[in-house]
Amino acid sequence: MSAKSDDTMMLTTPFHSRVKEACGLNCWGNWMGYTTPNAYEDVELEYFAVRSTTGVFDLTPMNKYRVSGPDAEAYLNRLVTRDVSKIRVGRVGYTVWCDDAGQVMDDGTIFHLAENDYRICAYARAIDWFNWAALGFDVSIEDETAEVAALAVQGPTSCATLLAMGLEGLDQLKPFGLTEFEFEGETLMVSRTGFTGDLGYELWIAPHKAEALWDRLFEAGRPFIIRPFGTDALEMARIEAGFLQAGVDFMPAEEAVRNGRSRSPFELGLGWLVDLDKPVFNGRRALLREQAEGSRYRFAILDVDGNKPAQHSFILKGGKQVGTVTSAAWCPTAKTNVAFAQIEMPHGAVGEELVAEIYYQRELHWTRVLAPCKVIESPVFNPGRRRATPPAGF
Repeated sequence: MSAKSDDTMMLTTPFHSRVKEACGLNCWGNWMGYTTPNAYEDVELEYFAVRSTTGVFDLTPMNKYRVSGPDAEAYLNRLVTRDVSKIRVGRVGYTVWCDDAGQVMDDGTIFHLAENDYRICAYARAIDWFNWAALGFDVSIEDETAEVAALAVQGPTSCATLLAMGLEGLDQLKPFGLTEFEFEGETLMVSRTGFTGDLGYELWIAPHKAEALWDRLFEAGRPFIIRPFGTDALEMARIEAGFLQAGVDFMPAEEAVRNGRSRSPFELGLGWLVDLDKPVFNGRRALLREQAEGSRYRFAILDVDGNKPAQHSFILKGGKQVGTVTSAAWCPTAKTNVAFAQIEMPHGAVGEELVAEIYYQRELHWTRVLAPCKVIESPVFNPGRRRATPPAGF
């Protein structure tokens, strides 16, 4: 179980004793009520651990919901936009779920643990919505966020590190696969998943074994230059890989107050997750109508001139505002200035040239830059090692 900190009155994860010791910068943030490090020692070194060696991120605050019972598959197929029956036991599937208006509530991953037994991992707290959607289904839904400790182990030497820790055969696990190992009398579940766009794994363990797992992992990873990384480095990696973040790149529909502030899967570039061949799911009627009539917005990845990140910028076409930037970063590995933007239709097609109106401050002085940018087709970072099975040895 997680515990409260007397100093902050916030929750701490089961790894907190190790995380606190490693956090030399004493730079902390709030993730769903948990005290989490923005950075440990140096954001760039942490980022390059993910891209060059092995980086470790405390994933425990991620919301986790256990869905089980005779109607578990039918319930999930009613809840989410993709066909859950295609996610086999021992596999993980990425998906979104919508309200009745076809607006995205959140995105997340579905872990098919066993027959009629699933875990949903999500950014937003969703237990009320999941329970409301369960009306008429023989299904049990449990919030197990505090019952499962988790680490993301990411980077080119992540597999080598875990093999050195004794997880024999892990190199045969395919992307989005699940497997289990014995760890000090408990079950250690390992999934080949992550939020960095690199080769990587996520480790799931009972909380009372968290510190032992951290110690074993870092001892095994020492020859592979293992390093913990915080949310600032993760932000750089996920933008480089083209991953959206709820609450940043879209407003979860349940949290949106003003009309027009939420988005559909089509407007977020996630139409490939919508299976309209399914007869019934939340938002299907609205999404069919949108498919016929067209969307209001288009999600675009922009290659921006210069090295000033276009965070919170307006996107212009012919001097007129046609969109806004939701995420932006200079991506060190790709050597590219990347931005995610919501663009008003019909603008934002691949290849279209736009302008980002960037404001940045240096020594209390604000500077305005009109940076040319171009809509690109795909993320700037998508290495082959992310999919290679077995991964390259080290």
